[in-house]
Amino acid sequence: MDRTIIHVMRHGEVDNPNGVLYGRLPGFGLTELGHRMAERAATYLVDSGADIARVISSPLLRAQLTAAPTAAAYGLTIESDSRLIESDNVFEGLPVNSNRAMLANPKYFKYYLNPLRPSWGEPYRDIASRMSAALSSALREARGREALVVSHQNPIVTLTRFVDGQPLAHSPKHRHCALASITSFIFAGATLVGTSYAEPAADLVAVARDMTPGDSAADLRR
Repeated sequence: MDRTIIHVMRHGEVDNPNGVLYGRLPGFGLTELGHRMAERAATYLVDSGADIARVISSPLLRAQLTAAPTAAAYGLTIESDSRLIESDNVFEGLPVNSNRAMLANPKYFKYYLNPLRPSWGEPYRDIASRMSAALSSALREARGREALVVSHQNPIVTLTRFVDGQPLAHSPKHRHCALASITSFIFAGATLVGTSYAEPAADLVAVARDMTPGDSAADLRR
């Protein structure tokens, strides 16, 4: 039976000096540190003997730049999949990462009515559905080998919670998906038989300053 591994990677540190919630906004690339994170991930995959046959990325710039070193290392082109894009959010474009107090403004209270959906953005169930479909496509395309898929923190966490049978609603503070981390989904045929998690750039994440919710050591860029 074919053994296939789909490595789902979060992008590296984003160049975000104003601390905005960049979401799906175009034009947000990586910092110099973010590029180093992407290079570190590529080295990790090569050194671990990963048989990467496809490199697939969210269409957003930060994800494409993160995918580039691995694509170059394996002589592959980057394929885009819109299903891997960041989750939608009504606060997109606001500097909430540098001034979280603004979220306490009463004009935003209407968005907090249903955190289980959530009412401030794309429903978790929709994220899980599109990410599962993207994972299935990558599985078909890389059958018997391995693929790197680059996406974003909330979609990756939501996918992981879905396959683990956990409730999809969660606190950003509890996300186990650091910058440039790799969550690997291991399949025997079409059956998921295991997952693993690695942080090839953990030392770089510890000095990152772009906002990275979850259990990493990164802080806010101020």
